[in-house]
Parts: sequence; C-alpha cells; structure tokens
Amino acid sequence: MKILTANDLATGDVVWWAGDGWSRLLVEAIDTGDKGEEIGKHEEIARHVVAAYVVDGEMTADGPRPAHIKERIRGLGPTVRPDLTLKPEASDLTQWVI
Repeated sequence: MKILTANDLATGDVVWWAGDGWSRLLVEAIDTGDKGEEIGKHEEIARHVVAAYVVDGEMTADGPRPAHIKERIRGLGPTVRPDLTLKPEASDLTQWVI
C-alpha cells in the first residue's frame, strides 16, 4: 500500500490523501498505488499542500498504518500533549506507534 502525505499549506497540519481531498485523519487515507507522486505534485502546484511524498504502509483492521515509525508519529498528532492526539480512544499509544 502506498499512502500520500503532506502538510496543509494554510495550517501546517499533517494531512493524508483521502481520494477526494486531504484529511487530518490517517484512517481516511487511501492507497494511491503508482499515482501518489503525480497527485502530490498536482496538489502542490494548486497550492493546497507543501512537501507531499508517498510512504509505504499496510491496511490493518484499524485502517492504514504507515510502515515507518516517523509517519506513524506524524499520523498520531502532537506528541507533547497525548490528550491532544488524533487517537484519543487509544489506551496505549505506544503500541500503535511502535
């Protein structure tokens, strides 16, 4: 699975390609296949996002999960305030990240 990620140009938020636009929620990310880089370039030219790139991932029962820990941390949200993460229902966030 290939997942497209970037930063929202207006807010700086980490965003994930959801097929019809960008989402802050990793769970809404879709498999871009071999079209990820093309979509990312188009979205950067349209000035929707900055620094778009494709990452490897896998589909799990909880939704897409990036293969690399860096992207899992980006998908989780702020690390300095666990109460503000994008997965507040997760009782043990370290299990999801690692």
